[in-house]
Amino acid sequence: MTRIPCSALADLGVLSLLSLLAIAGFETSFGGLDFLLAAVAGLVVGTLAAVLGTLWRLNVLTTVLLGIALYFLVGTPFVMPDSALFVVLPSLTSLAGLAIGAVHGWADILTISAPVEAPAYVAAVPYAAATVVSLVGGLLVLRWLAVKRTPLRGAVLLIGPVLLFLSGILLGTDESFLAAIRGVAFAAIALTWIAWRRGAQVETAGDGEARLRRRKLTGSATVVAGAVVIGAVAGLALAPVAPERFVLRDEVVPPFDPLQFPSPLAGFREYTKDLAEEPLFTVSGLEPGDTVRLAAMDSYTGRLWNVAGPEQAATDGGYAIVGTTLPAPELADLGSSRAIEVEVLAYDDVWVPTMGYGSELELLDAGAAERAGDLRYNAAAGTAVLTSGVAEGAHYRLESRIQREPDDQDLADVPIAQLPLPIVENLPDVVAAKADEYVGEAASPIEQLRAIERGLKTNGFLSHGLASDAVPSRAGHGADRLIELFTRTQMVGDAEQYAAAMALMARHLGYPSRVVMGYAPEVADGADEVEVLGSDVTAWVEVPFEGVGWVSFRPTPDNIDVPQEQTPKPKSEPQPQVRQPPRAEQAEDELLTTVEIDDTDDDDRDRPFQLPAWAWAIILSVGIPAAIALLPMLAVALAKRRRRAIRHRGTGDRQAAGAWEELVDRYAELGFEPPERSSRLQTARVLERQLDEQGLGAVRTGEEGVRLSTLAATVDRDVFGAGDVAPASVERRWSEADAAAAAVAAAAGRVRRFVSRYRMRRRGRGG
Repeated sequence: MTRIPCSALADLGVLSLLSLLAIAGFETSFGGLDFLLAAVAGLVVGTLAAVLGTLWRLNVLTTVLLGIALYFLVGTPFVMPDSALFVVLPSLTSLAGLAIGAVHGWADILTISAPVEAPAYVAAVPYAAATVVSLVGGLLVLRWLAVKRTPLRGAVLLIGPVLLFLSGILLGTDESFLAAIRGVAFAAIALTWIAWRRGAQVETAGDGEARLRRRKLTGSATVVAGAVVIGAVAGLALAPVAPERFVLRDEVVPPFDPLQFPSPLAGFREYTKDLAEEPLFTVSGLEPGDTVRLAAMDSYTGRLWNVAGPEQAATDGGYAIVGTTLPAPELADLGSSRAIEVEVLAYDDVWVPTMGYGSELELLDAGAAERAGDLRYNAAAGTAVLTSGVAEGAHYRLESRIQREPDDQDLADVPIAQLPLPIVENLPDVVAAKADEYVGEAASPIEQLRAIERGLKTNGFLSHGLASDAVPSRAGHGADRLIELFTRTQMVGDAEQYAAAMALMARHLGYPSRVVMGYAPEVADGADEVEVLGSDVTAWVEVPFEGVGWVSFRPTPDNIDVPQEQTPKPKSEPQPQVRQPPRAEQAEDELLTTVEIDDTDDDDRDRPFQLPAWAWAIILSVGIPAAIALLPMLAVALAKRRRRAIRHRGTGDRQAAGAWEELVDRYAELGFEPPERSSRLQTARVLERQLDEQGLGAVRTGEEGVRLSTLAATVDRDVFGAGDVAPASVERRWSEADAAAAAVAAAAGRVRRFVSRYRMRRRGRGG
């Protein structure tokens, strides 16, 4: 068993300490230091594998396999303790999580809102990173640095910890975690270690040794002090403020695309007609006046209000993967808190009913908890999505805070928050005209918005289009339906049309607005649990005010008594009898002329298929190096194929000579040096001598161990002998030449075989 010197153990300790300082930068992503337990376990696993491989005299490949085995064997209680068997033993779930986390966890960290808490395998990222760095560093310390301890080799060992340090920055957030302290400590330890290694190269004795030790200590202290001073000054002068820090999560588009699902507002009438008396879910913890949020829609195409897609969600960051802890909104004035529990009954959709702006969301039922990685949350909208669907049996707990609703007097001098939202398309002229009419002489934003809200609420009438309603009301909120809303004798509709219309009127005035769909159940004082029915569905409008947040407006009228149109009955006059046309059976609403809106997106109608930017980045980053490596190899391979085809032509003696020429060229491409303008026998003897010098003399050089000199003599007889060479003999010469070249190529090693694929030699005919 090999003995490990104390100096190597000290080097391993320094490497582990530097790695721990570096990986602590993940704190901003995980929101705490709990992940350090997994990181320390990774450092122990990697270092232990390197030490055991050295003690047991294992080769590098076997040592790496040992490290992988320890990674899976040890990691479960530190990364996924909830999936462990008997607390410490791995299970199939934890083994799969350790594998998936090491490969995909990096992408999850970039798309999950900090603090990262889900999926469960995400802690495998620091564990795997620490394992790899410590294993590679340990192998270098014990097998490379031990051979020759130089400062340059010591500096190479710092590459792993430095990469960990950079990954903590790039995978983190805008905030830093003790950046100055960690950076100075990292530099001081690294410089001291390198300086001490440099002094260890010099051997002396007596007073010279004492002087050398003092000089080492003095020099190391000077270098460290200088690094601390320079680092502190440079850090204060050059350190970027939080908004200017470059982190990868700011460059990553959230993976969830709401446009893959139907607009929630498009299904509004389904609740009022088909599910009006159906219990959708029960909620405990509500107070009188509370509303349940479902989705916030800020994009309008002329047909639908919808949730903006990831390319349009630059304002609010879109829907990102979250854990139990939910991120807080940037623009909100939050007041009272709520702690509610929701149990789903007949509700079935991807949108998760919430309220206010959540701070914690925990999936309680086993079915939903297993799909916690499918949860997405938009902090700016206060809405959540479970991409795999929310259905009967789902049960979750939500802690949230409610947006304060200030009085209009308090908002009199408050400007609108100018947030960039997707541009509204196909805004009907009548909607803009009505907005200007309702605003009238109102000056401030809150007065103008209240005037629009009041105009719709007092001049309109409520109808869900049911058989019991006095006047029919068509569903939808496209441009044609909104034109109908304002051009009929009476404004008739429900929250779907009035909220859609007011949001468009606010956009016409230049104010950001969004339509929020949710439920407004009746909550009695002291009620423990409320049953939400389909008839409780509603929609309202929200507009952001600077420093206040999104203020709600509810333009839907309460009046359902639509006045009937009274028209005088014309006096009858006798008419000649004529055949009457068939009676039209269409209802009045069906005879109305409406504006047809093209279903095709104008921007995408003539646009060819386009790959997203991230796909181009992957294609270029992989394709360019692959092209540089493979295209020359392909060109050489085609040239060699043509060369071989040419040598297969002609008479039998010329083909036999071509087999020998092909063999000699392949030897030359493997790095051997055949002589020029020599006979075949001389060339064979030179190549055999080179084989012996390189330890390849015992390699079989033919199908039956034929030596090159024997093959050269056989080819000479074919070339210079009388008569034609039989085709069978030609094929045998080629098979012997190919076998000889293949045997030497296999013995020469992978590197020489790989290099030979880029070499092309065309040799003249031998004598």
